[in-house]
Amino acid sequence: MKPANYPTEPAQLWEHFYQISRIPRPSKQEQAVRQYVIDQAEKGGHCWRLDEAGNLLVAVPASGDMADQPTVIIQNHLDMVTVKTGDKDHDFGTDPLSLQVEDGWLHADRTTLGADNGVGCAAALALMTDDSVAHPPLELLFTVDEETGLGGALALDPSMLSGSLMLNLDTEDWHELYIGCAGAGGWELRKTYTTAPVPDGCEQWELSLKGLAGGHSGIQIHQQLGNAIKLLGQCLDGLDIEGIQLAEFEAGIAHNVIPREGRLNFSCPPGGGERVQTRLQQLQEHWLDYLPVADHALAVSLGPARFERVLSAADSRQLLDLVAIFPHGAQAYNLVLPAELVDLSINFSQLSLHAGELMLESSFRYFNEAQSEPLQEQVLGLARLFDLEVTAAVAYPGWKPDFDSPLLARASQLHEQLFGARPAVKAIHAGLECGILKGKKPDVDILSFGPTIRGAHSPTERLQIDTVAPFWKFLTALLQEI
Repeated sequence: MKPANYPTEPAQLWEHFYQISRIPRPSKQEQAVRQYVIDQAEKGGHCWRLDEAGNLLVAVPASGDMADQPTVIIQNHLDMVTVKTGDKDHDFGTDPLSLQVEDGWLHADRTTLGADNGVGCAAALALMTDDSVAHPPLELLFTVDEETGLGGALALDPSMLSGSLMLNLDTEDWHELYIGCAGAGGWELRKTYTTAPVPDGCEQWELSLKGLAGGHSGIQIHQQLGNAIKLLGQCLDGLDIEGIQLAEFEAGIAHNVIPREGRLNFSCPPGGGERVQTRLQQLQEHWLDYLPVADHALAVSLGPARFERVLSAADSRQLLDLVAIFPHGAQAYNLVLPAELVDLSINFSQLSLHAGELMLESSFRYFNEAQSEPLQEQVLGLARLFDLEVTAAVAYPGWKPDFDSPLLARASQLHEQLFGARPAVKAIHAGLECGILKGKKPDVDILSFGPTIRGAHSPTERLQIDTVAPFWKFLTALLQEI
């Protein structure tokens, strides 16, 4: 149900966003939301086309006397990250989002909101359906499978596109124009351990960690948010307890999400649980001394568990050592814009241990691929040292900033005219589809902007309502300028 205080202006943008929020759209399951776009296109008599990957292009003719203007590509992705809190009963494959308005922000009830990139999709739909907006010929490009590695853009058929200008609506800070983004790669690392029955007389425990903020592994990696994998590992480090044996370890959900909760099952000799409990109390005090305020709801608990088999004490120690030394976080900052732009980072994103089968996932982001090579070798060196099987993830290129872009010049001037100040011009330490699309269509001039979103890729994701109307004003005015 639409909240009573749901925003109303710009009317068509907000209505499309509400309708999108009612349609489940995890990555690789975009069929229903894509059909919604197609239905809107056919209602307006607009031609549309799908490529083999499932990307959708809708051609919208120019309004009025603008038919001779250059065609503009409006680009967004249809899928969303699907994360919820542990106490929320929600099926992202079937359930609509429950929207709430609070203190000037729109968010969902304990789930991701999908404003990344749903608000951009809603804006594109509003351009299609609002006859009062003047614009040149438009190609509305809706890609799929962005959040799991930009798969739709990588597989895009570039013959679909004829436009020479492109507006990507997938960045998250209003009054900022983006002209560059990071490239990325990653790995899945696996190993099979031998397991054995739990030794007689040993205690069996489950460590549970909840309440971290989590977040986007690109745009929030510099915020030093807690990583549930790392913190769970710390719980059993530094203890003078012989014979700790791991049974299960589960934390993290996706390569582009900082892990926010997890659990670890282990056995130990009699009396070990009491010593672990004492360590947890000490650790929680230490963590609150240095973790950001966003993580201060963290809670770690120790409770009894039952399981049948465990790793050996030696293998358990080896796995805890791997967790301790595996890299995570910002690795290098831009020398021109220190602390504002991360040049190189890595996210230790997932760890799963069940029945002796270990899986780790990690992804890295860079602006200069050569700068990432030592970090890549560090991870591959750890894989060799710990005898891990390595599978490389699908990589994608960055988008090199072009400060001489004519589109940027026009947009900056227009922003100053409309809002009385020059916009900030930036690159983003996250993966946009712009770099891939630029590689497929080198002649296109690209700019990215959007309203303010906070907490993307986490259950705290929220959209600042009062930035949406000026975003729409700027978008529609820019289309009349180019």
